[in-house]
Amino acid sequence: MPAARESLLDAAYTALTHRPWSAVRMVDVAASAGVSRQTLYNEFGSKDGLARALVRREADGYLAGVERALAGSAEACARLTAAAEWTAATARDNPLVRALLTGCWTERLPSPPLTAVASTSTVPAQRRADGPLPTPRDFVRKVRDRAATALAEPDAGPADTAELLRACELVVRLALSCVAAPPGEGGMEELVRAVLPRHLV
Repeated sequence: MPAARESLLDAAYTALTHRPWSAVRMVDVAASAGVSRQTLYNEFGSKDGLARALVRREADGYLAGVERALAGSAEACARLTAAAEWTAATARDNPLVRALLTGCWTERLPSPPLTAVASTSTVPAQRRADGPLPTPRDFVRKVRDRAATALAEPDAGPADTAELLRACELVVRLALSCVAAPPGEGGMEELVRAVLPRHLV
């Protein structure tokens, strides 16, 4: 029941914006979503399962936003700037994404282990959520690789590919630094231009 699952995850996220995860009650999440508590337990198994599913959803949403920013026919610098701006803005606005990208989990947040947990769920989405969650290093690598793939030129040689990978990783790391110290108007584009290979600017 995908609709009920999404409603429950939305309710859990909303609850988390108002109180620490330790104070979020399963019965309240179910009531907010308009489903029975049994439906909640059938879908997630436990509060820990709900936490893992919520963290997984926010991670997937962040990466989907990166894909959208990198898509299209704009010049490479514009697409990388859009991905960097998405990264910084999402990490500032979404505490779960910020924790996933930085590794800084506060006591207000659920902090599920990033390693896989034994899953007995019959729900495919929950079995995926029970798998390993991405670490900050995983995110840097995933975004770097997606950016490099989106921007690679068909006839690029190994040296060009390595240079592009380095530049994309620098952009990701710059974006993460902008979470704590946002640049001024137009500042992200300047930072991206400064690290891109000349032929991509």
